Amino acid sequence: MNSPILRTIVLLTLSNVFMTFAWYAHLKHMNQKPWIAAAMLSWGIALFEYLLQVPANRIGYTAMTLPQLKILQEVITLAVFVPFVLLYMRQPLKWDYLWAALCILGAVYFVFRK
Repeated sequence: MNSPILRTIVLLTLSNVFMTFAWYAHLKHMNQKPWIAAAMLSWGIALFEYLLQVPANRIGYTAMTLPQLKILQEVITLAVFVPFVLLYMRQPLKWDYLWAALCILGAVYFVFRK
């Protein structure tokens, strides 16, 4: 895995798994607990997210511009978030999500075109 872009994608994907659970899993399992308990647990999970995200961004910045890195991050976030919403949180899929994803793909096109 010598490609900085591929390493960035893998690290950002793993980072986003931790981030998504840190940000949203408490809504399913800790809704009746005080918010501070959820915040402390989320911070603990987020530590692992940062341990992956910071090196991912440093590696990615060697091969991409900052706007390209940000758009890549958003695409990966959605690619992780959608299965999380459907499979873990058991939320229904809506057509509006597809249209929003197409808008994000448009952003990818514009930020990566030469």
